[in-house]
Amino acid sequence: MRKLFSLLVVPMVLALTSPAQAQELQAEVTVSTENVTISDRQLVQQMRNDMQTFLNTRAFSGQTYRPEEKIRCKVFVGITKIPQNGTYEATVRVLSTRPVYGTGYETNLLSFADRGWVFNYSPQNPIDYSETTFVGNLSSLLTFYAYIIIGMDQDSFSPLSGSPYYDKARTVLVNAASQNITNEADEGWKDTNNGNRYWLLNNLQDPQLEAFRSAVYAYYRQGMDIFITKPEEARTSIATALQGVQQAVQRRPGTLLARAFFTTKAEEISNVFRTSPNQEQKTQVATLLTEVDPTNAARYQTILRQP
Repeated sequence: MRKLFSLLVVPMVLALTSPAQAQELQAEVTVSTENVTISDRQLVQQMRNDMQTFLNTRAFSGQTYRPEEKIRCKVFVGITKIPQNGTYEATVRVLSTRPVYGTGYETNLLSFADRGWVFNYSPQNPIDYSETTFVGNLSSLLTFYAYIIIGMDQDSFSPLSGSPYYDKARTVLVNAASQNITNEADEGWKDTNNGNRYWLLNNLQDPQLEAFRSAVYAYYRQGMDIFITKPEEARTSIATALQGVQQAVQRRPGTLLARAFFTTKAEEISNVFRTSPNQEQKTQVATLLTEVDPTNAARYQTILRQP
């Protein structure tokens, strides 16, 4: 579905002449060391290059992606501690975006802060990964988020089509959580913190939260992608999507997925409905949003302004 979508977005001549490639991601990695002292700046640059190369050259799905179809994503790595030579602790934000059909606008799909990366890194050793055995925490972390990014992107183009990638992410998690061969003990692979990557994946695979994943499709493919040509129909679809998110929150109050969704989408949703001529719809949406995301209640009140 994503490939069909991109053929609509990109001129046909480009689609016919561009060579097919297996790699799915167009990733940009940033490594910050402002909280630690690292005298070897070349090491930091190579760390960044190696992470970026791993994400951009590895095939994660087995599907063919043309250059214009690649998923744009950013990984911001902030080194917070160096417990010993070659071992790093970091806070990381993972961001992925998706094009909106018929516009130059890119909408955020995922924005997730992972505050518990622990990994070994040496410029002499390539970042390597095995699907069957644990090799190292850094490759496991990068691969895990690659599958999450691809899964969420797929969900936005076809209902629940991200499931195979969440299954692959589960394999990464299980292997990493049970490893005892390195000094990279990482609590993010376990259910010790309800805001960590374990719970992000658990939420995505929870049948009780399937309404949320269905809402992703309604929001993006049936909503944002037609907004430029059919704004009222798009708003109706997005309102329906928000009802799906509401159902998920009612079933799992305080769910991590909902928090991550509204962190990413609150401003965009407000902008979509603020210009609606349908005052009744605006009131219903503002009321729903204030209930499920009270943190952004003031922002949602701006929806009620006259267009």
